[in-house]
Amino acid sequence: MSDQRSRFKVPNTLIILLFAALLIAIVVPWVSAGYFEKGLPISLQSFRVAEHNISISMFASGKEIGFLNAPFEGMTSGSRSGSAIGVIAFILLVGGAFGVINATGAVDRGLLRLMVITGNHPRLLLGTLFAAFAAGGAVFGMGEETIAFLALLLPLILRLGYPPEVGVMITYVASQIGFGTSWMNPFGVALAQGIANVPLLSGAPLRIAMFLVFVSAGIAFTLWYAQRHRKQAEASIDGQIVVPIETSPLAFADRLILGGIVGTIIWIVWGVVAAGYFIPEIATQFVTLCFFSAIVAILAKRLTADAAAEAFVGGAQQLVSAVMVISLAKGIEYLLGGANPHVPSVLNTFLHSMGSMLETWPPLWAAQGMLAVQTAFTFVIHSGSAQAAINMPLMSGLSDLVGVTRQTAVLAYQLGNAMANMSVPTGAILMASLGVAGVPWTRWFGIIWRFQLLILLMSMAMVAIAVMIGYT
Repeated sequence: MSDQRSRFKVPNTLIILLFAALLIAIVVPWVSAGYFEKGLPISLQSFRVAEHNISISMFASGKEIGFLNAPFEGMTSGSRSGSAIGVIAFILLVGGAFGVINATGAVDRGLLRLMVITGNHPRLLLGTLFAAFAAGGAVFGMGEETIAFLALLLPLILRLGYPPEVGVMITYVASQIGFGTSWMNPFGVALAQGIANVPLLSGAPLRIAMFLVFVSAGIAFTLWYAQRHRKQAEASIDGQIVVPIETSPLAFADRLILGGIVGTIIWIVWGVVAAGYFIPEIATQFVTLCFFSAIVAILAKRLTADAAAEAFVGGAQQLVSAVMVISLAKGIEYLLGGANPHVPSVLNTFLHSMGSMLETWPPLWAAQGMLAVQTAFTFVIHSGSAQAAINMPLMSGLSDLVGVTRQTAVLAYQLGNAMANMSVPTGAILMASLGVAGVPWTRWFGIIWRFQLLILLMSMAMVAIAVMIGYT
């Protein structure tokens, strides 16, 4: 059964979006367009049905709407301070910065050194690594990178007598908890906030507290499971001798770069909270970190100037797919007639229909419904950036109708996407991680479902708290 699941391949996100766009282009002309009357609060009572439906052709010019126009229209929508233009520029610059930072090797050496320092204290090692990968998910949006680290850590995990699934917990699961509770991840919360027109990286205090609580719960579960299933460490695995991982102390360059990362995080938090920094300033802060890391690496003779430039381009290239996802997702919004509440669109009609369904629900339950929708959607779309681009235009508008803040809608997106990714069998990164660890999905689900239930209840509690405090 596990072999059959491992061969199952979910179509590329762009293919899913393309077919969604095609379906929408076919359906939209048959659905009444609507708008919310100007001069009145956006509510169910201010909704009006337009006189004419939206017409969509295959190719359009001027102000007409065309199916083949959707990618370009989506990519060029918005402004430098929001989606899509500003967010796309932000993602490319941050991706390039991360490419340079990764090329210096400082992060890898830091993690290896951490393993050596805590190696004689296995529980401390597991807890520290879990926290480190959770921080990676929160700050860098770490996901695919955990597969390589899992392969590196697995011999040590087995050497200590722990089952291989513990390695999946301290790498992949930790990164997903970090992603779901992040206060600054540019590919998750920042992207969703930009699309929802919420101040970038706002609401950080609650998210930082949530990060600490969720990570503590993850560490507690991992240590409980690891200790319960630990066996006598064996000298060999599959006939091969397993040796402890060794590394030299961190070089001065490593310390400078890691210190620069920490300093930049502090600078960004200060800038957002105290100085009102937004997308242009935050992107420039990451560029500054990129220059600093590159200069240190060049002086330490780890990179040449050309290699640093190539690493920047390579890091940005890795996020071109995310850029195209955002463009096509915003193109779908264009096919629906746009997100302007005062201009006739099918999106406004959808918002009115969902709002009518939820109008009798108190905001507390409406927010839980948003969390449920985001969680269920993860079975089809696993990418955090893709789900933000597809769902946030609808969810942010819906939040206005049912009396829930847009910040709470972003929180529901975060928690629903990341937490479901810990167990859904259609997730490529999860299945790859389980493949590296040699753990069948059926066994994994039998292990993780208790923790998944706990995290779900904690997520529901956090969304409820956000509603009660009017989270902004």
